[in-house]
Amino acid sequence: MRKFNFAMAFVAGAIIFSGCTLGKMIKLAADQDLQVTPNPLEVHGGAVPFQISAVLPPKMLPTGKVYTINTIYQYGDQEIAVGSIEFKAEDFPNSSSSTSRKSGDFSIPYQDGMNPGTLYVEGVAKDPRSGKSKTSPRMAVAQGLVMTSSFAKPVTFSSYADHGYNDKEELVPTKVDFFFAQGVATLNPSLSFDGNSNRSKSNDLAAFIAEKNVTRTVTITGTHSPEGTERINSGLSENRAKAIESFYRKQMKRYDYKGMADSIKFILKPVVEDWSGLKVALVSYEGISDDQKAAISRIINGNGSFEEKEKELQKLPAYKTLLDKVYPGLRTAKTEILTVKPKKSNAQIAVLAKQIANGSISADTLTTSELLFAATLTPSLDEKAGIYKAATKSGAWEAHNNLGAVYLEQAAKAEGADKTKLVQDAITQLEIAKNKSKSAKVSANMAAAYVMQGEYAQALTSIGDAEAASPSNTTASNVKGMKGAIQVMNGQYEEANASFASSAKSPTVTFDSGLAQLLSGNYDGAKSTLGEVATNEKLGAEANYLIAVASARQNNAADVASSLKAAVSKDPALKDKALNDLEFTNYADAVAQAVK
Repeated sequence: MRKFNFAMAFVAGAIIFSGCTLGKMIKLAADQDLQVTPNPLEVHGGAVPFQISAVLPPKMLPTGKVYTINTIYQYGDQEIAVGSIEFKAEDFPNSSSSTSRKSGDFSIPYQDGMNPGTLYVEGVAKDPRSGKSKTSPRMAVAQGLVMTSSFAKPVTFSSYADHGYNDKEELVPTKVDFFFAQGVATLNPSLSFDGNSNRSKSNDLAAFIAEKNVTRTVTITGTHSPEGTERINSGLSENRAKAIESFYRKQMKRYDYKGMADSIKFILKPVVEDWSGLKVALVSYEGISDDQKAAISRIINGNGSFEEKEKELQKLPAYKTLLDKVYPGLRTAKTEILTVKPKKSNAQIAVLAKQIANGSISADTLTTSELLFAATLTPSLDEKAGIYKAATKSGAWEAHNNLGAVYLEQAAKAEGADKTKLVQDAITQLEIAKNKSKSAKVSANMAAAYVMQGEYAQALTSIGDAEAASPSNTTASNVKGMKGAIQVMNGQYEEANASFASSAKSPTVTFDSGLAQLLSGNYDGAKSTLGEVATNEKLGAEANYLIAVASARQNNAADVASSLKAAVSKDPALKDKALNDLEFTNYADAVAQAVK
């Protein structure tokens, strides 16, 4: 019984001793060194990340004891338990004579209303054996939040599919080949070769000339066959070309071209001692075996003069076939006529497209490419939408994509329910386009729609789809701009800087690029970039404000004052923000000078 009483007394004494020890731990906690980085806290990527580094003084961790630093963030009537750093005496065997160090990384999900707020720590000394503990009073270690990252703005671009229409002058080639008798440069209508007669060709050419097509050039290439009677007549090829030119000019005179003839350029190209025609003819001619063709090819591709090669050909068994069946097709004047492709004028296309859009004429009055092109001729988004909507009846993915792109542009200028509807209408069209084509432009527009809905994760997925679909330079730069803005909002500032380096340009892209430079520590770069939009009607006030922030981080009070003054003059609402912004804690005089 006495042994039991002794044990109880020992336990009671241990508890009392433990209580004293815990009290000493809490008392020594007053000398602990706590560093919060950054301080004040900053919002980045929808979170408040920070690190706490704690150094406990010697003798603060008696054997068997545990000391825990709890972090708590309070704002308004809300309280968030953030996390803790735990010191176990067993982990610090030299704690009786030296300091004990430990740090922890924490992150608080950001919610609206969290600024202003206060980060507190409280220490808890505990004896795990007895279960007893003592808690220190809470101590504020960081006040408020730096909200500079919240200036980031979403970026959207509309990516239009190519209409496929060329409104510039296009030349259409018409080719006619005439044949000549051996050694002759006179055009003989009754001559024919391989089922093709000069008579039918001359009739066709005369009919063509009679149509009075707008013609730019007539190129006539006169040729000769390789045998001596043709080759030795050096002017034969040129005279054959001149014979066709003469025929052409007579026909123009017959059909009363008048001044039109003067605008047509005739180009004569006599070809002398050239094996190209024979090489081409041999490919399609079937009257000679492959071995015989090979023998011919070895000669004409070998060494020696043109005359020497032709004499070698005369020794071949197949030469008579060449002379009778192949060479006649080489005695030609090849004519290529470049005429202007008939097209509607841009004004005609624009008028017809509006009539198609309002339903007053049939949609097939214009081709799909002409209709898509017509939408580019009007600056009105409403008219564009009407034309693209009419073009969607063709089923072309380009029409659905471009209609969605217009809806996105309209949504960018709308507010509230109108904006919501336009974005949804755009997604509907883009989903149709996506089912028809995996175009990078469709994915880029999908990304823009998701950005407008605030669905940034989905936007990044669509951006990835666009990047994987071999986008054009324009689409790729559009995607980079949207991606960079999302990266800024996600706190990925270096990544954003890389994206903006190859991004399409817009005032918002420039603004976000300057913000990314600021938040990544490139203050001079940020000030220069933001300076590009400092006079912008919509972004100028905030751009000057951020220049002031960069100046504050460079300890430049004069520039803080001048930039804030410019910002407040453009947007007086920034006055209160500047007065309460922790970026300017050390620049009260400069702020007061700027906002007075």
